[in-house]
Amino acid sequence: MALLTKLSFQGKVEMLLRRQSRDQGFEKQHCDRLSLLLSGPEGDCHTGLTRLSDSRTLLTYKRNTVIRNVRQMTIISQEEMEDVARAMNLPEMNATWLGANLVTSGIPDLTLIPPSTRLQFPSGATLVVDMENLPCRQVADVIARDHPEQGLNFVKAATHKRGVTAWVECEGDVKMGDAITIFISPQRIYNFA
Repeated sequence: MALLTKLSFQGKVEMLLRRQSRDQGFEKQHCDRLSLLLSGPEGDCHTGLTRLSDSRTLLTYKRNTVIRNVRQMTIISQEEMEDVARAMNLPEMNATWLGANLVTSGIPDLTLIPPSTRLQFPSGATLVVDMENLPCRQVADVIARDHPEQGLNFVKAATHKRGVTAWVECEGDVKMGDAITIFISPQRIYNFA
């Protein structure tokens, strides 16, 4: 039995972004290529094999505990950004506002793809999806600078449409327009009741 299933369709890289330092603000800037290293996207502020635990991990670790960095990249969907923009009555959702590294198209319900999904690029570079990236107040604050009346609506509008976080499993380059091959792990319902 195969551990992964290759899906019959592919996604596409629509945009690549990075930010070298967290001191440069929340937004990321466009780039034509990302070199993915095992530590994450080269030249991005979220690169690193480890990170400090934060509000997302308070149930398991005290704040600022050194943990494995499975949030090296944020991936969002062009289609979901369009849905969020419509829900917020905005002409567009600017990808640079969202702090993402990769904007995709052609992957239905990207935010809902399961953990351990592999996203592979023509170079062999492969990302492993960690989990859904929940909408946050930081993005709402960025949106509010351009659209003060809509900033606070982001969290509700982007629920289950904010993309996923991922880490690099295999190194390689990712370029604009690259195809994305998707490998899904077996899905079972875990009954914890």
